[in-house]
Amino acid sequence: MRFITVQPIGQAPISSASRQNPAGNRIGVVDDDRARFTRLVLPHLGDAYSLARSITGRGADAEDVVQDACVRAFRAIGSVRDETARSWLLTIVRNTAYTWLRKNRPAAEFAVDDLEAVESAHAPPRGPEGDMQEAALIAKVDATQLAAAIAALPTHHRETITLRDIQGLSYLEISEVTKVPIGTVMSRLARARRKLIASMTSGGAAVPASVAEIAGGSRSRR
Repeated sequence: MRFITVQPIGQAPISSASRQNPAGNRIGVVDDDRARFTRLVLPHLGDAYSLARSITGRGADAEDVVQDACVRAFRAIGSVRDETARSWLLTIVRNTAYTWLRKNRPAAEFAVDDLEAVESAHAPPRGPEGDMQEAALIAKVDATQLAAAIAALPTHHRETITLRDIQGLSYLEISEVTKVPIGTVMSRLARARRKLIASMTSGGAAVPASVAEIAGGSRSRR
């Protein structure tokens, strides 16, 4: 992957002359920014690429998105708090990915299949047990089959299930990254999981019998 990397450089002691030199001060700031970028951003590039690919659907496009996102992140590195670096970076990646899509793809390729509000109003209530059961069953599926099934989901469903079930973000963190209410996050995730399980079972994939049973239950609840 062609990720941008910024190597930190050694910081020499700042003399009294450099304190009086704005150019020298700026060099020190850049060094600090590089160190922060290395510490706060580089560890999360794998998650950044995963999210970018879930939105663009293509590895090469995801690399371009992450490259652009890293440039944006470096420019704003001084504004991020250490404890929020991961969600902050993923927010930048998501925004960069959708900007890239609008520029490079026809609108039809990323139209939102987003009827959560309507479906939620008519859907039976779902408790945490049901969500945990579906997530556990999805985790049992072969990784290659799972990746193919996720790639076939609508864009917003791909990104939501990637953020939650692959990267392990909380509902609150996903809400902050995607800029939608937590209720919408939960609805998207539930729909994404049901579509994922249904597509794997209907497509003839070799999945555990317990997964097929849940898929049948999901279809009967619609």
